[in-house]
Amino acid sequence: MIFRQEPKLDAGQHFGSRLVFDREGRLYVTSGDRGNWDNVQRLDRGQGKIFRIERDGGIPADNPFVGRDDAIAAIWSYGHRNAQGAALHPGSGELWQTEHGARGGDELNIARAGLNYGWPVITHGVNYNGQPIGTGQAEAPGMEQPIHHWTPSIAPSGMAFYTADRFPAWEGDLFVGALAFQRVVRLELQGDKVVGEEALLTDLGERIRDVRVGPDGYLYLLTDAANGKLLRVGLKAKP
Repeated sequence: MIFRQEPKLDAGQHFGSRLVFDREGRLYVTSGDRGNWDNVQRLDRGQGKIFRIERDGGIPADNPFVGRDDAIAAIWSYGHRNAQGAALHPGSGELWQTEHGARGGDELNIARAGLNYGWPVITHGVNYNGQPIGTGQAEAPGMEQPIHHWTPSIAPSGMAFYTADRFPAWEGDLFVGALAFQRVVRLELQGDKVVGEEALLTDLGERIRDVRVGPDGYLYLLTDAANGKLLRVGLKAKP
């Protein structure tokens, strides 16, 4: 074992957890809030965080909270709800991640060192009973805004940037699997901004758990079901 979320909780929801190595070989680990909102804004608790560790479990010296007695040194960013998608941007090398909102407010973020992404103080959604969450506001000083959000919730899962040559029309686009909406979402990007969105495979009727780009340039999708499937998909040629 190289890492364990602390404190240990018995809750059965919102686990996270995506693993992504960066270009220096360091490992990012996403951690869900486990349904415990009180711990997410606390830097001495492991829920609702993104961690950055060395391959052997050590702590990088430039992590943002190294040396603080009131913080877990492995924390990279905090204020996350349930990040089930993460990938490195092919240009900047920064970590992009998606996380579930409650009733609305699913987010796409760029996870940057030491920043607070707001949960459960601010959100673009509401609770499942329709009541406000936290302050009832979508913004607050010192808390980051998502670069894109979804209401109603699509339940975003695995994600991948398209960097292959097979389908030039997709170059640089971000593909996000959706569980609740049973589709793949293609996001067109300009720098750090989302400038277009397209829903793909809406008639498939499958919860999409993960999205990857294969060495052959096709998209590979993993469905979330008892009889789950591995699907290979591409772009139809124009007539």
